Amino acid sequence: MTYIPAAHGYESMKYNRCGASGLKLPAVALGLWNSFGGIDSREKARAMVRTAFDCGITHFDLANNYGPPAGSAEETLREILRKDFADHRDELIIATKAGYPMWDGPYGQWGSKKHLVASLDQSLKRLGLDYVDIFYSHRFDPDTPLDETMAALDMAVRQGKALYVGISSYSPGKTREAAKILRALGTPCLIHQPSYSMFNRWMEEEGLLDVLEAEDVGCIVFSPLAQGMLTSKYLKGIPADSRAAQGKPWLPKDYISDDALARIRGLNDIAEKRGQTLAQMAIAWALRDRRVTTALIGASRPEQIIENTKALKKADFAADELTEIDQYAVNLGINRWAASSSHK
Repeated sequence: MTYIPAAHGYESMKYNRCGASGLKLPAVALGLWNSFGGIDSREKARAMVRTAFDCGITHFDLANNYGPPAGSAEETLREILRKDFADHRDELIIATKAGYPMWDGPYGQWGSKKHLVASLDQSLKRLGLDYVDIFYSHRFDPDTPLDETMAALDMAVRQGKALYVGISSYSPGKTREAAKILRALGTPCLIHQPSYSMFNRWMEEEGLLDVLEAEDVGCIVFSPLAQGMLTSKYLKGIPADSRAAQGKPWLPKDYISDDALARIRGLNDIAEKRGQTLAQMAIAWALRDRRVTTALIGASRPEQIIENTKALKKADFAADELTEIDQYAVNLGINRWAASSSHK
């Protein structure tokens, strides 16, 4: 059966202008980091993308190495675009990144022009697209001149392979430098993608939001649910099928300490008083600062997307609510992707 998008999708979503650009992005975007790889169900992935679009989510975020195996998430999206969105490409914002290990040899990762250009060409082939809307430097490379990395992003735009460029997990200092270089090249930095949640406040503590505001750069935060910690999943302990129990590297079991569990339960009580799920409150909290353009969510089933986009229905916080949240939501030091202090 031919997919017909819901007519009300755009009406149910809030769209925010990204930095000083003319581009508006949905307040909630869908990341294809997990559940969209070659080992996952293509039909479930298809259902999730369709559900997201029906909810007004127009922004889909990838990277060259998303899977597993690496690259397969882009291939999954190519199939979905072909089957369901061939007539809707101009309604979508599709982003990809390069910088983490992707292939063997000295050019398979980091920020050289060789890696970034080759990776983008590979991503376009896997996606079946002529261009992506946003192309990111996925991480700062301490061994490559920043001018070279930014020149590669600028070249991608000038060649018509990307409409906008961004950076991810750069420190405030390197973000300021990157924005200055790109501005001089004539390709402004559109957006920064840092990790951020109630339990991971590095970008507040290091002043990243202040830098983004000063440089007119948008902000899309990833992992606002702290890899599932800020959901109902861990309210009664560690489920056998959870990421923590399975020893996933992005959520080690020792992160779910007794202290963390007590904090999660306390936050859940606050969410219930607000008439929200913990996940909905966590997403709304991540968006409470006007300088945050978008919260990037993941999903393993369509129902999660529907529920999490409902966070926008109660996105405001009273001062006393924020104070109460801060009693539980301290930085637990759980982030593996925060910019290194040695790269200020």
